[in-house]
Amino acid sequence: MSRIGKKPVELPSGVSATVSGQTVEVKGPKGAQTFTATDDVTITVEDNIVSVAPRGKSKRARQQWGMSRTMVANLVHGVTNTFKKELEIQGVGYRAAVQGNVLKLNLGYSHDVNFDIPAGVTVTTPKPTEIVIEGHDAQEVGQVAANIRDWRRPEPYKGKGIRYKGEYIFQKEGKKK
Repeated sequence: MSRIGKKPVELPSGVSATVSGQTVEVKGPKGAQTFTATDDVTITVEDNIVSVAPRGKSKRARQQWGMSRTMVANLVHGVTNTFKKELEIQGVGYRAAVQGNVLKLNLGYSHDVNFDIPAGVTVTTPKPTEIVIEGHDAQEVGQVAANIRDWRRPEPYKGKGIRYKGEYIFQKEGKKK
């Protein structure tokens, strides 16, 4: 029994959801988003409540049950609020700046890294060592954050690199004489 899947998703005022086949479309004040579920689950909308149920007792149906409910909840959250990821840059001379639709990263390479910001996502740099990524699609915001972090992952000896805000990097001890 999925603890997540059996919880219904309540629609706040101003948000509507429609189901056609396996596709759920959620409309709200900040736009509309869709999600297509697999054939292993049934999605119903009744009185501003979206509920997801498995179509069998197979392992795959139970897996898709919780995942589909979470995806619908993310759609509802995305059309009312924004998702946000914060990154920190640590290292001497490492910095970031947004110029138009490009994030310029100086990460100790012989050249600057130019990261094109995709549509639907806003990237800001309140400080040269902080990057804030916001958007209405949780998957897209997380993927953009991961792509930026991949340019210079935190290394375990000095901790230099791009990390998520609040992320703990286990520090290794260096060479001994």
